[in-house]
Amino acid sequence: MKNMNHLYKLHGFIPSMLQQITRRQIQSLAETSGQNKATLYVHWPYCAKMCSYCNFNKYIRNDVDNSRMTDCMVKEVETLIKISGITEIKSVYFGGGTPSLAESGMIASVIQAVQSSATLPKNAEITLEANPTTTERAKLKEFKDAGVNRLSIGVQSLYKKDLEFLGRQHSVEDAIRCISDAKDLYPGGVSIDIIFGRPNQTVEKWNKELQQLLSLCDDHVSLYQLTVERGTPLCKWVQNKTVILPDDEVMADLYETAIEVLESRGFDQYEVSNFARNGKVGRHNKAYWEGDDYIGVGPGAHGRFTPCAQGKIQREARVQILEPNRWMTEVESQGHGTKLAKPQSQLEQLEELLVMGLRTKDGIKHETWKKRFSSKSMADLFCNQDIITQYVNSGLLHFDNSGMRASKKGLAVLNPIVQDLMNLLNDHWSGG
Repeated sequence: MKNMNHLYKLHGFIPSMLQQITRRQIQSLAETSGQNKATLYVHWPYCAKMCSYCNFNKYIRNDVDNSRMTDCMVKEVETLIKISGITEIKSVYFGGGTPSLAESGMIASVIQAVQSSATLPKNAEITLEANPTTTERAKLKEFKDAGVNRLSIGVQSLYKKDLEFLGRQHSVEDAIRCISDAKDLYPGGVSIDIIFGRPNQTVEKWNKELQQLLSLCDDHVSLYQLTVERGTPLCKWVQNKTVILPDDEVMADLYETAIEVLESRGFDQYEVSNFARNGKVGRHNKAYWEGDDYIGVGPGAHGRFTPCAQGKIQREARVQILEPNRWMTEVESQGHGTKLAKPQSQLEQLEELLVMGLRTKDGIKHETWKKRFSSKSMADLFCNQDIITQYVNSGLLHFDNSGMRASKKGLAVLNPIVQDLMNLLNDHWSGG
């Protein structure tokens, strides 16, 4: 989860405000809001090369000041945890960019900063995104020694031609060796990313590729459809018709094939794009899907939390400054590099919960909804609406004592379901 949406108005941060509220008052505010736990996302913005499809906040630098970047990461971690009043960080995720290009000392320093600023449970999931190049593979043990206990490896394809098209630096052989090394060092803690919907991809080739991948992988696979993002080389190629992606029907066939193959190997689809076996579900992303608080650190990182230490009681959607040098300058001056911080209305929080929560196999629990909106249950809002009744009767959507969730069929056609639910929610809010 690297990108969220919207732009947010900046609320100035005055460092002295941290001294105006006691720790006990901060704790009380956090407990009143029901959110004294959060997850932490750390964004490393640098890459060795631009991938053709990626529009994340990333920069090519050959002269990264690792010492300065480490100091700023640590400082922002400490400041934002203090501002939030959060007392426990449930998980840490290093994303990017390419965080496996960072020095292991930076990773260790950030983890130590978390431990000194809040409780970090001994079994907390600490994930690092890694590219399977020779240089990075040699650092895998260093990252483990620094405190990382889970790797997410960007394999993306097991075909040389497709890796070149995607702009990936690694070879198929690099990927195979990296997976093997990672499984030795992080048994049960290795996730593999794979992209489908590539040009000229057929179901037959895809099936063969998946079978090879599953003969190599550990217990977690993340499956992503290749999408056309503005400002990327891929977008230009598609617009110029020099690249033609599979049509919707083929995309659906590729997705369904992946689900069938993964489930035949014991993987459970617990979210639209995520599959696990032996209980190795990724814990960090649950914060996004369940509407929990999370703190975003680093250039362009996003966060959702209530800044209790500033005396506020309303949750904010926050975005850090994008450009690394500007971000570092601001962190050195103010303690953090928050560019935009916008109070989230109850409606905005519920919209996010609908969009994210229904992506999961378990859907949205009644108690999760009640935390955000206690005056109206999901059943009160949605159950007697004709369009929702149609989804339920057609087996696409389920309501029961646990909550609301999409069926397996529903997950494959989720967008219109979510849109109709959001329309109903907005109609209620506007008194329609």
